[in-house]
Order: sequence, then structure tokens, then C-alpha cells
Amino acid sequence: MNNPAALPLLQLSSIGKQFGGLSALSDVSLHIRRGEIYGLIGPNGAGKTTLFNVITGLYQASAGEFRFNGQRYQVCKPHVLAQAGIARTFQNIRLFANLTALENVMIGRHLRTRAGVFGALLRNRTTRNEEHAITERARELLHYVGISKPAQTLAKHLSYGEQRRLEIARALATEPLLLALDEPAAGMNATETENLKALLQTIRGSGITVLLIEHDVKLIMGLCDRIAVLDYGKKIAEGIPNEVRQNPAVIAAYLGGSDD
Repeated sequence: MNNPAALPLLQLSSIGKQFGGLSALSDVSLHIRRGEIYGLIGPNGAGKTTLFNVITGLYQASAGEFRFNGQRYQVCKPHVLAQAGIARTFQNIRLFANLTALENVMIGRHLRTRAGVFGALLRNRTTRNEEHAITERARELLHYVGISKPAQTLAKHLSYGEQRRLEIARALATEPLLLALDEPAAGMNATETENLKALLQTIRGSGITVLLIEHDVKLIMGLCDRIAVLDYGKKIAEGIPNEVRQNPAVIAAYLGGSDD
């Protein structure tokens, strides 16, 4: 039997996705190794977000095979993949604006709780201890991602960059094996982007694999171990940053359309 630890963390084989008569993805294969930062780029409409949604269970692939951590997932529902160890953020911030920063992170942590309905109703010692542990872990994660405002600050009162970091903290609270980030640097200034880069390197150093869609090609090239490029729903290149940067098909794709 194969040892899952020796296999790629994520393996997609010939993935296709159709919406009616429109082919959004066609024969996309890639693998993400454990402990790497893997980038996904391409012109607008290339299929990056569609592929991201397949990987995180929001869409079901129309064709191909999906394996994560050595297991094959035929029906990839988001909650199943979250339990398996895939956490994600979204291009548009999706926080609970009227809850505190602490509460937002605690919500992510509840994926790993053991107390059931009766424990919550009876408020027994096990439940109270678990809630205390959740709270403390959420505080640790707020500090880890560099949110300086008090934990009781409402999410809507955080700066834009801190809201982005809060989303990452909430995702980390689920104890992921793969952290999938959809344009985390969107809207950030240069300083915030550099701080994000440092944070992602720290996250990778902790053993978590990172998958990144990002408009900021400079960030991608300076951060990722390997990069895949999509164009019109197909993978046109994959490799280390220098290989991808010099690939004629990649140059043609970006020169022929808007760089996203």
C-alpha cells in the first residue's frame, strides 16, 4: 500500500468542468507537493477560480480524478474537504462583519470540536474546557497573523489588510493541510503585500502547504516554489518561476490579453 506521506498532497488528473455547453476547464492535470507554495496564474477568464472551486468542493468536476492526501474524492462537498484538511479564503472578503475578530476565528475552530448538542446545552466541564481551548487558540492565531487591534474589535472596524489576515486566521483555525488563498493580496498596498509574503512563508515553514491565486505576478514569482498557468481553461505551463517567466506560451497569453 502506498504511504500517503510519500504522495503529492493534491493530485488532479484530467480535470474538466462544463457549464451547459461551455467548457470552463479542459484536461487540467497538476500535483501539489507537501510543504510547498504553489501558484496558479493566467489571464482573466482563464479558469483559475473555476479550478479553485473544484479543489475546494464548490463545484463538482465534470471529468477527471481528484485525490487529496492519498484519498480519492468522487463527490467533493466543501464540508467533506474541509474536514479532510482543505481550507480556503475568497477573492471577496467573507467575514462576519458584526462579530468580533476573535469570534470570526472561533467559528473556524469549531470545525474541530467534539462537543455535541447535549454538551452545548448542559455546559458540562468537557464542553467548557473545549470552549476555553478554542478561545485561546483563536487569540494565538490573531497574534500569529499580525492583527494588532484588540480581539474584541468588530471585524468591520479592522483595516482592509487586517480583514484579509483575519480570513487567513479563520482558515488556519480549521487545522488545514492545504491552505488555498484566492487573491489574498488584492487591494493591499506595498507594505501590506510584503507583510503577507512574510506571513505565507511562515505558514509554509509550519508545515502547511499553500495554494495561491494572485493578480500580483511579482508576488507569485518571488514567493512560489512552482507555478501553473491556465489559459482558456487549459494548463499551458507549469514549473519553477524562472521557467514559467520565460515560457513563450505564457508570454503570448499575457501579451494577448489582460494580465490578472
